[in-house]
Formats: sequence, structure tokens, C-alpha cells
Amino acid sequence: MVNYGYGLSMSEIALLANTAGTLFMVGLIWFVQRVHYPLLAQVDVKDQKSVGHEHQRRTSQVVGLPMAVEGVSTLVLLVSRPDQVTWFLPWVGAFLLAISLGSTVFLSVPLHERMTSKPSSQIGKKLVATNWPRTISWTFRGVICLVMCAQTIS
Repeated sequence: MVNYGYGLSMSEIALLANTAGTLFMVGLIWFVQRVHYPLLAQVDVKDQKSVGHEHQRRTSQVVGLPMAVEGVSTLVLLVSRPDQVTWFLPWVGAFLLAISLGSTVFLSVPLHERMTSKPSSQIGKKLVATNWPRTISWTFRGVICLVMCAQTIS
């Protein structure tokens, strides 16, 4: 196994990057679930288009890099996991990421698009309700990442 600085292998670096990206997203998704989406639910229908556009623009600036790091490092771990990590944990993490991303693409993004194209007083409430799959899957991903990290140091 090749070591890259500080005695870490490429798979261990991927695990650290994966954990960092995932834990960032765990914190962010809980903020979104408990603070941001409930506030979006209170936006007056006449203001939803402008708020919705600004939300999409700003959110993409915040999540782009962590999601890219998380996605690439997940793929690396599927191909090359640290020796100490139980073989199925990267696969469980990848499955949970698929749930998170699938929920984003098929639930959240269409609702945000509706907010900017056909505002409704129900969209914010639907965002809160349909965000739970992402919140739960990213949370469990965070646990999986921490377990994998613990396995590498034990």
C-alpha cells in the first residue's frame, strides 16, 4: 500500500475526505431541516419566486464542493477501502448517499423549481416533510463514516 504524507494511504485519505464532506452535509442538512425549510414555509407566496431563485443560487455555492468531495471519495472507497474497514461499510455509505442524492433530485429540486415557477403556500411545508429522507440518510452516513474512521485507528 502506497503512503501519501503522514503515513496515510490513498484509501485512508479518501476516507478522511469522505468523512469531512459527509459531516459537513450532516450539519447542513439538519440546519436546513430545522431552520431553513421551516422559514421557507413562512415566505409569502408573492415573494417565493425571488426567494426561491436566491436560495438555489446560494445553496449551490455552499454544497457544490462538499458534495463533489463526498461523491468522488465514496467511489474511491468502493474501489479501495482501508484494510481495517469492514468490507460492506463503504457500500452501505454509498447506498445512503444514493438515497440522499435521489431525494435531492426527485423531491427537493422539483419543489424548489415549483417555488420559482408556480408559487404556493404548500411548497415550504412539502419541503420540510420531504426533506426527512435526506436528513436521515445523511445522518446515518455520518455514523458509518465515523465507524470506518474508528476502525482505522483501532
